[in-house]
Amino acid sequence: MKYPAYIQELIDRFSKFPSVGPKTAERYVFYLLKQAPQQIQALALALNDLPEKIQRCSQCRAFSSSDPCEICADKNRNSQLLCIIEKSQDQGVIEKTKQFNGQYFILGELLNTLENIGPEQLPLNELKQLVKKNKVQELIIGLNFNLEGESTAIYLKKIFPDLKVTRLARGLPAGSDLEYADELSLANALKYRNTL
Repeated sequence: MKYPAYIQELIDRFSKFPSVGPKTAERYVFYLLKQAPQQIQALALALNDLPEKIQRCSQCRAFSSSDPCEICADKNRNSQLLCIIEKSQDQGVIEKTKQFNGQYFILGELLNTLENIGPEQLPLNELKQLVKKNKVQELIIGLNFNLEGESTAIYLKKIFPDLKVTRLARGLPAGSDLEYADELSLANALKYRNTL
């Protein structure tokens, strides 16, 4: 079925969101069409205000309503302990553990030869300045255990040869059953085993 041009334009716009295909985008548009006009206007206003109300923290590069963000402004956090992560959402996940009291630096993307993302595209100058300014003692690499994350971790270790660089542990998740573990997770659990 051919939709009116404005509906098709909205479907096309929603289709550009991550993990949203044409069918899901279509469902979103028709969901909105069923809503009261004031609900649609409230959503439109919130989206319109997004660029003015949210900014990147000039220190860690997290999305925040203030600069510096709450974490960077917190004097009780250990500024000499820096966790390198890919995106703002990763910060939220780590914060929920309540096990980390250092600061963060968000790369935004990882080294990826297939997408032509090299070191020049990463905010490495800002990272070097932050490491120097905060007299960082340890870099914790909190990147995914995929090809891009591993490549970026190796590169970071190379550009900070005099720093203690650690990596989040990998292996079996808590509460897992060995019978259902994939080979790579089990291999990493054996390789990175802890002393009791």
